[in-house]
This record gives sequence, C-alpha cells and structure tokens, in this order.
Amino acid sequence: MELLFEETVPGGGHASLIVKRGQSLRITDVRGGANVSIMLFNATEKSERLNLPDSLKCQHTAKLTAGHCLYSDMGRILAAIVADTCGWHDSIGGVSNADEVSEKYGAGRYQELRNAFHRNGTDNLLVELGKWNLGLSDLLMTLNLFSRVDVTDAGALDFVSGNSKAGDYVEFYAPMNTLVVLTAIQHPLDPNPEYAPKPVKLALNAADSSVAEICRTSCDENARGFINTDRFFL
Repeated sequence: MELLFEETVPGGGHASLIVKRGQSLRITDVRGGANVSIMLFNATEKSERLNLPDSLKCQHTAKLTAGHCLYSDMGRILAAIVADTCGWHDSIGGVSNADEVSEKYGAGRYQELRNAFHRNGTDNLLVELGKWNLGLSDLLMTLNLFSRVDVTDAGALDFVSGNSKAGDYVEFYAPMNTLVVLTAIQHPLDPNPEYAPKPVKLALNAADSSVAEICRTSCDENARGFINTDRFFL
C-alpha cells in the first residue's frame, strides 16, 4: 500500500475526510484505551449513510471485526473491515452529549481549563458535519471503535475495560467514495470517573481491491453488497 498521509487526532479531538474508492483508512489506538465514535456517508450523495442495524442483521453478528462490512441504508458497502487487531467494536453504545459529560466529569469549562476543556461526542461530530453542509438531523448512528460492550443475562449493558491496547488498529477499505466523520472521545459507558480521552492516528493509503476479499467472501450477503456497490460506478 502507498501511504498518502498521516494525522494524529488528539484525545477529545475530531476530524473528517473522504476515503476515495480504492483507498484504505487505518485508525490506530496510540496509547491504549481509546474510543473513536465514527459516522460514514456516501460522499457523493450524503443522504445515504451508515445503517448499523442492517450491517449487523445481514452478517448475523453484533461483534464487528475483520471480514465484516459496514452497509449504507441503500444496501451498498461504505467500508469493509480488512484488518483488525482489537477484535471487537461497539455498535450499540452511542455517543456522549454535553449534559452527560458535565454530570460525569464535572463542569470542565474552557474558562478554567483552556484547551483541556471537556468536550463531548455530539458537539464534536456536529462541528465536523457542519464542514460538509450537514447538521443535527444527520447525526444518526455511530460505531465506537476499540470499545466493547457486552449484554448481561439481565439485559444490561456492560462496558469492558481494557479492550484495546496501545498499537491496536482497525483498517477500512472503501469500495465507494466514503465520507468519514469521527471524534476521539470517551465511550458514554466508560466507568472511568476522570475525563481522559485518548489520541488516535489516522493513516490514509492507496490500496488494491484484493485486500477486501476477506470481506467479499465472508458471506453471501457481502458478495451481493459488493456487486450492488460496483453497480453505482457503472
């Protein structure tokens, strides 16, 4: 693969970029214990966006990892998970908002903390969405990379601490031009009482489509999903 650029997103930071068809994006947990809330859109027609329920249902899993695809609400593949050293990424926990962060970690105002002020996932994502002429009505489903949430026998959600170690990464191949919007912010169910979001590194690469064979061949639905996506470019 040919490295196109690298960028480090600081803990509490946010970023957005278009991963073009035939490129891959590797996201690396720099220190361990990171969480990245991520959203995906069709960069050409942004009304098409990530549909997590369909992504889980058609692949019969609630545990997203290498070999799985992230589907849009049009049945096309926005991203294919081609490599993953972490092994589990949360699809049900959602993203934090300002009230939740204030209640959990205290006020954390800019006036006292300056650039270390307490940020939240909702506002961070809205800042990035605004750069692409998107807004609150477009803030829908988020996938939480590097985090694991189990469901207990009683139906409660249980955050699993230590799911991701320093150097763990997940890599997405884009079979279509995909707008990626993300924030490196703590998971809303993280029991850590301190505000301590961790940095992540982004690496955009030119990639051969063969890297996605692990996803294309993992189930019949994914094979159809790739065909449906390829039709978009005919």
